[in-house]
Amino acid sequence: MQSPRLVATDVDGTLLGAGEDPSPRTRAVIRRMVDAGVPLVLATGRPPRWIPRVCEALGVHALTVAANGAVLYDAAADRVLAAETLDVDVLAEVAAGLRSAVPGCGLAVERVGDGAFDRRDEQFVSEAAYVHAWPHPDHRRVAPGDLLGEPVVKVLARHPTRTSADMATAARRAVGHLVDVTYSAGGGLLECSVRGIDKAHGLARAAAHHGVAADEVVAFGDMPNDLAMLRWAGHGVAVANAHPDVLHVADEVTASNLDDGVASVLERWF
Repeated sequence: MQSPRLVATDVDGTLLGAGEDPSPRTRAVIRRMVDAGVPLVLATGRPPRWIPRVCEALGVHALTVAANGAVLYDAAADRVLAAETLDVDVLAEVAAGLRSAVPGCGLAVERVGDGAFDRRDEQFVSEAAYVHAWPHPDHRRVAPGDLLGEPVVKVLARHPTRTSADMATAARRAVGHLVDVTYSAGGGLLECSVRGIDKAHGLARAAAHHGVAADEVVAFGDMPNDLAMLRWAGHGVAVANAHPDVLHVADEVTASNLDDGVASVLERWF
């Protein structure tokens, strides 16, 4: 591929290395790329409130496709530009379907405000049965009525003794006609968003914002929630540690996230 006009990358397991930080090599090449006029788009399952720290570590306040494509967030202005939400009627049906398909799972939901920290304590709420997949969780437990009482950008289902792949198969049978079901980690965690909304949708919106066509985009990823984005981009790159499905669809496989896989590709041009 010729030098891209836009670079999009997943964050966890792709761009970030040990300690959830970008390496000096990665920071340096991204800085050269941005200085050359090529924008960076972060495309992640993370919500907006988890983006400023990444941007500060990179030294670039990137336009971000957050919540697996449901949210377009301008990190420089700290402003949510667009959000695709599940309304309360669909949300109730999805919750019931997930509980039936994955007995014993706990549910949580992600909401957004106007900026990354708007209504901070209302953004990520869960029912009591939800077991968080990450250390140092920032969710707040609420009553079932409060969990499903307003539109959300993402529903999460967690079952710590099952695999994400197994859960996804069951969930798609039950609620796949209502939501897109994907996962970004293997340990029993599903992420559900509006049907048809994925990272490809979000990246298409971000590319249009920058005036760039799909065939001018290089995208990097590692997990099933990156599949649509890698297919959409002109050149899709999987890191070596990627899920087998991602390795299969990628146009290229680079080194792992711990071995500066993203940087090693970008250094061809920048």
